[in-house]
Amino acid sequence: MDWFLRLREPSRSNNDDHDFSIWFNRSADHQQAWSKACHAWEVMGEISPINLPNRNSPGTMRVSPSRQHGRHRAVGIGLGAIAACLIVMTVAPSFLTQYQADFTTATAEIRRVTLADGSTIDLGASSAIAVDFSPIGRHVRLLSGEAFFDVRPDATRPFTVNAGGELDITVVGTAFDVNLTPQRASVQLAHGVIDLSSFATGTRMELKPGDFVSLDRSNGQLSRTSVSIDAIAAWRDGKLFVQDVPISTVVAELQRYHASWITIASGELGARRITGLYDLSDPDRALDALVSPYGAKVHHVSPYLRVLSFF
Repeated sequence: MDWFLRLREPSRSNNDDHDFSIWFNRSADHQQAWSKACHAWEVMGEISPINLPNRNSPGTMRVSPSRQHGRHRAVGIGLGAIAACLIVMTVAPSFLTQYQADFTTATAEIRRVTLADGSTIDLGASSAIAVDFSPIGRHVRLLSGEAFFDVRPDATRPFTVNAGGELDITVVGTAFDVNLTPQRASVQLAHGVIDLSSFATGTRMELKPGDFVSLDRSNGQLSRTSVSIDAIAAWRDGKLFVQDVPISTVVAELQRYHASWITIASGELGARRITGLYDLSDPDRALDALVSPYGAKVHHVSPYLRVLSFF
């Protein structure tokens, strides 16, 4: 796969082709590995680099300049098709979120919002909220991303936060973090008291400072643990702290701070669990630190795509 990605780069040279041919012809194992790499990308709708053995033939392909131009064009079309699919998958739900939201942030943007009652909300990157205040209640919906709430006390108007339609948080005056990813919804309490309700299980519980409650959005399972209060909402200082979570969950967090699309080539890699502190100001370095303990790599396929894999 390293060869595959290297030979797709615009900087590919004749020396690269020569070195690849030596490697490819060195053993049948290398040829089989090349076949697997090509097949993996064909599944994604891609094609193999030009002028090189395809996955079904060990011989080197030689093409005329005109056919080579056609192959370059095909590569462009293939990349364009993938890019179009990613845009559809990303923009369609994003458009609906933007339509519903009162406040949003872009990739890698952090924004503080001051509400009418003096409460503040720090919005993490790629996040969105909808606000509904009335004489009898204060309601906020977290539509996507992450937010840290510092709520002004008002016993006559409870403050509620709904996370993705799956968790309901009720407070009077307190500070807490709510995070929403495709895999989970979570709440961390910095100070005060929270009444938490899960619509999936009908569970109600009271949280105290340092409590961390996470909902698995695939099966509705709730888990409860403790974290250091100092580590809560560390993203406001440009850090991401995670404790015993799948790599796929961390990738969803880092995606908010990375302009490129990040994908995990292996479900096994995505399921590996990790604990660590990562620098959000350098998401590529954070990705390397995330997967390298398991012997995996981050492939920079293009400025717009990162692939995490074991090969």
